[in-house]
Amino acid sequence: MSGSPTSGTLLIAPHQFPDVERELRLAADHGLDVVVAADQAAFSTAMPTATVVMVTPYARVGKNEIDAMRQCKGIVRYGIGYDNIDVAAATQARVPISIVPDASTEEVASHAFAMGLALIRRIPAGQASVAAGTWASAVAADLPVLSDLTVGVVGMGRIGRMVAQWWAAVGARVVGYDPIAHVNGIQAVTLADLLSGSDVISLHVPMTPETKHMISSGTIAEMKDRPVIVNVSRGGLIDEQALAAALVSGRVAGAALDVFEAEPLPRDNPLRQAPNAILTPHAAWKSRSSLAALQAGAVDRARALLDGRRPMDLVTA
Repeated sequence: MSGSPTSGTLLIAPHQFPDVERELRLAADHGLDVVVAADQAAFSTAMPTATVVMVTPYARVGKNEIDAMRQCKGIVRYGIGYDNIDVAAATQARVPISIVPDASTEEVASHAFAMGLALIRRIPAGQASVAAGTWASAVAADLPVLSDLTVGVVGMGRIGRMVAQWWAAVGARVVGYDPIAHVNGIQAVTLADLLSGSDVISLHVPMTPETKHMISSGTIAEMKDRPVIVNVSRGGLIDEQALAAALVSGRVAGAALDVFEAEPLPRDNPLRQAPNAILTPHAAWKSRSSLAALQAGAVDRARALLDGRRPMDLVTA
């Protein structure tokens, strides 16, 4: 799948796709070789000949990689998050970045909603009690009624809006915080008020310097008693050490995480042993159709770059 480049390469980061047939066809149409990197080292080494770089969550395009580019027309990120790309360096180098934000909106939203419901109903605690032979005595008698809940949705983009609608549909009071997007149909509150007043805190924001560790020991201390926290966005939004300690102490009633600061999740991460935690392997986006939609969307954007057209969903100009 790789060999001597002709007029350049279509460089694909390490991935978990069943195949890259779409990408192969795109490369053939434009006389490019395809290089599928086996690891970060191979990915970084291949930058000088890359005409288009296609990035998964399993590799990083940092300043060193961008400085090594000699003929790159653009970077395409499979998915919505781009915190593994140095946007400032790409902007300075005039290398456009395009993302695919809408391939799995419903999948990610449903994952967040399902995990939030499971936590509120204390399903992890119930499963643990059965496994330990203690039966129902291990499940706290503080299970709330859905219609008594306040659910705080942080980030009101496509996914956040869908999560908010579903919680409202089961009778919960929903509040939202977003410094940019309009919170249409949902009561807008400050982030501080959302964190201090919500039974469920659902995170749907990108990873930025401003959002890093927005859930920390300090913000946990300001939350109402025993909330549950859901994160399907980026692992760096949460200080994992602080969250694990809050789960152990009971300060936080439960946490459901599909993303982590280091992936795969290290074996010594304290969240693995924390009670009332649902941990899934960055799989919220998956469905029968989402993988094909994701690859097709990324290939469409790469094709636009190769054809000299402006691709959709640019992060940089």
